[in-house]
Amino acid sequence: MDLDKQENKKKIGILGGTFDPAHKGHLSISREAKKKFGINKIIWAITKKNPFKDKSSLSLNKRINFAKKITKKYLFIKVKYFEDKIKSNRTVDLIKYIKKNNKNTDIFFIMGADSLINFHKWKNSDLISSICNILVFDRDRYKAKSLSSRSFKKYSKKSLKFVKFNKVNISSSKLRKI
Repeated sequence: MDLDKQENKKKIGILGGTFDPAHKGHLSISREAKKKFGINKIIWAITKKNPFKDKSSLSLNKRINFAKKITKKYLFIKVKYFEDKIKSNRTVDLIKYIKKNNKNTDIFFIMGADSLINFHKWKNSDLISSICNILVFDRDRYKAKSLSSRSFKKYSKKSLKFVKFNKVNISSSKLRKI
């Protein structure tokens, strides 16, 4: 997908994750994606459990409610839980579902540079990269590793864009330790 030739279509961004907890870093990349790529709406798709991580420290309802609370003044961000509806926690299934229900819309999957490092291990990563744009946001200490990753080399010429921006030095795992 050509990121530069998509002016007139509606644009939806998807930021998926456990949001354990949601924080200003998530807000920052959402605002930046909206500004830089003209995205109309960003869906924070909260997952019950990340297949690559241990159990979440907060319940699903607490994570959803907290995410809704911190996004209240950002009307372009919608906090959603899809897993019961789509019967899956896989990114590829979520993107296919959103794409099917939003015809004539460009989908942008948003991730941090740390996620790109293992993206090739995700279920149907090739299909994900062929049906949507992938925006990878730089994160402290992950830039070099993500830029030399198998996934960056494979997808950066087609559907993946590495986004440099003024990072917020925060993570959910750091917040859980407080």
